[in-house]
Amino acid sequence: MKNDKSIVLDLISREDEEEWFEFKENWFEAHEIGEYISAMSNAAAMHGEDMAYLVWGVNNETHEIVGTTINYQKDYKKEPFQHYLARQMSPDIGFTFHDLEINEKRIVLLKIPAAVKVPTAFDGTRYIRIGSSKENVVKYPEREAQLFDVLKNGFPTIEKLESDYQELTFEKLFTYYAGRGIVLKQQTFKKNLGLLTKNGKYNIMAQLLSDDSHIPIRVSIFRGETKGSPLFSVKEFGNTCILISLEKILEYGDVINIIQADERNRILARKEVSLFDPNSFREALINSFVHNKWVDGNAPMITVYSNRIEILSRGSLALGQTKEGFYAGESVPVNQKLSDIFLQLHISERSGRGVPKITEVYGKNAFEFRENSIVVTLPFNYLDVDVADKVVYKPVDKSSLNKTQERLLQELRNNPNITQTQLATIMGLGKSAIQNNISFLKKNGYIERIGANKRGYWKIME
Repeated sequence: MKNDKSIVLDLISREDEEEWFEFKENWFEAHEIGEYISAMSNAAAMHGEDMAYLVWGVNNETHEIVGTTINYQKDYKKEPFQHYLARQMSPDIGFTFHDLEINEKRIVLLKIPAAVKVPTAFDGTRYIRIGSSKENVVKYPEREAQLFDVLKNGFPTIEKLESDYQELTFEKLFTYYAGRGIVLKQQTFKKNLGLLTKNGKYNIMAQLLSDDSHIPIRVSIFRGETKGSPLFSVKEFGNTCILISLEKILEYGDVINIIQADERNRILARKEVSLFDPNSFREALINSFVHNKWVDGNAPMITVYSNRIEILSRGSLALGQTKEGFYAGESVPVNQKLSDIFLQLHISERSGRGVPKITEVYGKNAFEFRENSIVVTLPFNYLDVDVADKVVYKPVDKSSLNKTQERLLQELRNNPNITQTQLATIMGLGKSAIQNNISFLKKNGYIERIGANKRGYWKIME
């Protein structure tokens, strides 16, 4: 269990306040503090946190430790202040005040347990947090209903929530497992993989692993450095088993990761430099799938700009996770069961090296923690192109193909009449990967299709 100092340091390390913690300096309004306790206790429950925190002695804007002079031991209306708060709290949640010192500054930490079974009320009123504001919950009936649902059924997860789609099939899942040398049993796979709710209905996990996840997953490519730039293309990889989606996006990453020939300081062998680190891309994409908040029906978002790739996952750090632990590779999955499946299939590993692999190449600045998402940015490493001229699909030297593209080009040279289906079988790749690589070779002048699709052939452009 973390000590009080560790709790405060973790909270101030976060870029933005969340609904379950708040910073104050010397503000002290007795009745409003009671309202805050109610609001933050309920907010903690809605966010799946065990505790909420009100911290005095920290600047709200900069998160700088400035110290505080508040006195929570004094009387209020002729009774001890803490007794006044507890007397009007319903139910009694056992909040506690703690004095501590950080950087020779006095800090006061108010620990507020999350609501359990029923919402926490103060002076007969139940409050909630909406952003940084506290509000009477009756003004927001949808949030009130959500609060009661969480208190009754627990924090929503992909295992607990029932899917809107109950006519699900799993042929692709069985094929995927078989391809990894694992045999799923028809009689037990639903239970073993955690695909059913307590009521025996398909859950969100089942929906994600089914033949049609009903969730679009797209890679958007822009010609410039912002979303205000012209949109080059949008590739669709969703609405199928997310294991297939992940595999195809990884393959597509291989297609767009141009290998550049580095002739600088060349003595003997030519050095090849990729546009971005493929291992970092793989780890960032896998993490975005494992840690994404799928319960909202939204997938990770992959965006390619002329100078970088951004991989966004919905939601925030997992419960019990800290930024310090996150960067150290102490993996705490948002979706534990999904993480277990990725481990079973050897898509990811249990060592927790994913984040350290990324920071080793790009530093901690590769990660941005937003209010409702985490973004990983992988900048492109161009060797000799001015920033103003950078575009993702700029034609490159013929020496800058990656290994997959080189192999594909060789197969086309050996058999100009070969089909895409045959290529997929020979190379052990999905049809989408073959199509994407062929598209790249055509666009950059390596090959040309002569004649119709069925009776034509591939011409190698020397």
